[in-house]
Amino acid sequence: MYDVRYSYLLEQFSDPAPILAEIGRLVATGDFTLGKPVAEFEKRFAELIGVRHAIGVGSGTDALKLPLKALGIGHGDEVITAANTFIATVGAIAETGATPVLVDCDDSFCMNVDQVEAAITKKTKAIMPVQLTGEVTDMGKLMAIAQRHNLPVVEDACQGILSEFAGKRSGTHGIAAGFSLHPLKNLNVWGDAGVVVTNDDGMNENLRLIRNHGMKNRDEIAILGCNSRLDSLQAVVGNWLIGQTSEITRRRIENAAYYDAGLAGLPGLRVPPRRPNVKHVYHLYMVFAERRDELYQYCLDNGIEAKIHYPIPLYQQEGLKHLGYAPGTFPVTDRHAKEVISFPVDQHLTRAQQDRVIETVRKFCHGR
Repeated sequence: MYDVRYSYLLEQFSDPAPILAEIGRLVATGDFTLGKPVAEFEKRFAELIGVRHAIGVGSGTDALKLPLKALGIGHGDEVITAANTFIATVGAIAETGATPVLVDCDDSFCMNVDQVEAAITKKTKAIMPVQLTGEVTDMGKLMAIAQRHNLPVVEDACQGILSEFAGKRSGTHGIAAGFSLHPLKNLNVWGDAGVVVTNDDGMNENLRLIRNHGMKNRDEIAILGCNSRLDSLQAVVGNWLIGQTSEITRRRIENAAYYDAGLAGLPGLRVPPRRPNVKHVYHLYMVFAERRDELYQYCLDNGIEAKIHYPIPLYQQEGLKHLGYAPGTFPVTDRHAKEVISFPVDQHLTRAQQDRVIETVRKFCHGR
């Protein structure tokens, strides 16, 4: 339907035979739950991020929720996060029983750290920065605030695998971080899956208990947990792809730079600021457009499958009205909802496809 499609999964898995062969070998072992492939993937993922521990869980959302549970966060507590994030961040906080407290973002798409301290109350028990789009929050400034108030930081790095702030990788700043392996993430599997990383031995032990019903062994329950295990089948897919993650990241960064150059200076369009101390890994490639909705439709009409992330600010969604935020509370988040448009940036794009995107946007901006 589109000359430039958004999902690249058909190309990425055009030859699934090697993965299916690995799955066949798994089936022959019956090693389906917390099996050998899971242990292998956890080891490789920890090495990839540069941490001591990686714990495979059922989804990226669980990868955010379980560290909060391990910290004892629950009813009556508050967790600070970004107003412009995807619902999974706020949903993970709410699932613990805690209240999400939102702060506005800036044009990096990450939370405005200068607004965090004003949001801290006696009920605040953690801060969850979001490395949205593959960008990175100002973690140096945020960690200083967290330390000053003795608050743990759990990173939402679901969109930020291999991203860095000041040379320090996402997932290594706070006590723990959650990553998503959703099919359209930079490292992906064939369904929902997630990973929690930590350098804290106690957190690692608690997370391994929590994800598996709190079971010390087959017969002993140490704590109340839940069922959120990384499937062995998904770990097989993850093991097949994890060695490609650095190259996938390099290609996405390269594609984003090509877009930046091709879209720079167009009337009514603005490329976001690119901070020199951040390694942005471009889970999403987004720019600001004054006539966003018109540009979006123009792209679709001309064979470019663009997307909008996200057209309705999270705090204005029907399901979050109970948080009590009035329209206009987060003006930058509101502006992003009206101006942001996303273009395909994945590792399978050709230069000809990118040129097609750039030329289409140029024609729109110049009124041709």
